[in-house]
Amino acid sequence: MLRALRNHGRLGRLCAVLTASAGLLTLQTAPALATPDTAEASGVGAQAPARTPLKDLTDNYVGSAVAASALGNEGDYRSVLTDEFSSVTAENAMKWSVLEPNRGQYDWSGADAIMDYARQNGKSVRGHTLVWHKQHPSWLNNLSASELRSAVKNHITTVVNRYEGEIRAWDVVNEVFDSNGIRRDSIFQRKLGDGWIADAFRWAHQADPSAKLYINDYNTGWVNDKSNAIYDLVRSLRQQGVPIHGVGFQTHLSIDYSFPGGYQSNLQRFADLGVDVAITEADVRMTLPATDSKLTTQADYYERLWNACEAISRCVEFTTWGYTDRHSWVPNTFEGQGAACLFDESLNPKPAYNRINPTA
Repeated sequence: MLRALRNHGRLGRLCAVLTASAGLLTLQTAPALATPDTAEASGVGAQAPARTPLKDLTDNYVGSAVAASALGNEGDYRSVLTDEFSSVTAENAMKWSVLEPNRGQYDWSGADAIMDYARQNGKSVRGHTLVWHKQHPSWLNNLSASELRSAVKNHITTVVNRYEGEIRAWDVVNEVFDSNGIRRDSIFQRKLGDGWIADAFRWAHQADPSAKLYINDYNTGWVNDKSNAIYDLVRSLRQQGVPIHGVGFQTHLSIDYSFPGGYQSNLQRFADLGVDVAITEADVRMTLPATDSKLTTQADYYERLWNACEAISRCVEFTTWGYTDRHSWVPNTFEGQGAACLFDESLNPKPAYNRINPTA
């Protein structure tokens, strides 16, 4: 957070907050520094000023994964998202199986709804994801190697072209390594060979030269076989002149495990390769029920993630995989676990939110 405060010249953020009134920003003294008499004399009143949204705490993009259905059907969900975040990621609407379930037949409804929301509300968009070993259409399985290569190129070109100039960053390839650092045995690796990843980045760049292109993966926040393999791949691709601009760290954590050792230094080594780094899918789950102690530990984890990104000049984004427990993927994936987000099911900020937002 110190980098954000320094960038804005706001070293006194802990003592002052910005509030909006009739579209104008005014500086008010924080209640902790005012006695009742001085508050009355200044006309401030006893009520604490509204908190500063997360998106206004930093120069980085602050985002959340979103679903088109929630955006369209839940006004309170949409309102908090709009107030707090500067960026959105399509949780599922831009995945291949959703966009093109049948060959040559595209369904843009969900993706377009998210893009419409972003345009109307001035939000940046992270595109997720062009090629993944999961959630790809089953018709790919019946293609020959040459047909698959053509299909991958056509898919990337069609999708990226549709939103050319409007999507800030794309997760071009997602989860391409196993935990042991070996390339995942996906249909793309088996049929297209090692060169398919470089080709995917080249095709995406041709379709939209302005978009930042990322490789994205999980369990890579510390030095291990997988993160080392990604590091070596990114370095190799850049040496070949392949247009790769960033590395996404999903950062799905659990308080049942220790916070990743060396998280900040690990992200920094990737930034030192000359690429941007981004926290792309952060959440911190726990075994239910949630308790004050567990929520405090969760807040510690979120604070460390936020501060690590703020400390790295090339960390450009802090995105959570959903911002509210109302729509978290965790309970359906990890039995008996949940409460992983910054806001609860009623959209109230949790201790983790308060920890990273000094104005809350």
